[in-house]
Amino acid sequence: MEKRDEQDGEDRSAARARRDVSGADMTSAGFRAEGGDGVRPQQARRIDKPWGYELVWAECELYAGKLLVVKAGEALSLQFHEEKDETLHLVAGSVRLEVGTSKEDLRACPWQEGESLRVRPGVLHRMVAVSDCRILEASTPELDDVVRVSDRYGRAGEGPGPSGLDPR
Repeated sequence: MEKRDEQDGEDRSAARARRDVSGADMTSAGFRAEGGDGVRPQQARRIDKPWGYELVWAECELYAGKLLVVKAGEALSLQFHEEKDETLHLVAGSVRLEVGTSKEDLRACPWQEGESLRVRPGVLHRMVAVSDCRILEASTPELDDVVRVSDRYGRAGEGPGPSGLDPR
């Protein structure tokens, strides 16, 4: 009986903590108030790209979350990030992932559906969709930190190429 009373106390504490969340806390967590005490989730922001589109489903001062939907045969830029640290999860489809320290040093990195990998700042990388695919991305919030080394859609700038991939 003591065990049950202890669990009930924990449940009551958790419920009390949920009630004590302020409207500002909910807004910063991605919810918009609908008057009074009601809240509703925000809609994801769709950004069309030449290779498909991305849905930004989380964005705050600490992290960001996106869903990348890439059409078969299309490719993201050969790119790296100066500050952005990201973890990618291949939800569905087949992707050829290329990584390296320079354009001349690119190598294929095995990546299967259901696997996640980490791309640290400075890692030169490109994803080419072999089939239609969906990729989840969780990252630090620097969404505009993209240095394009080459791009089949004419969006590339000049930039050096760095190193360091940590598969997970």
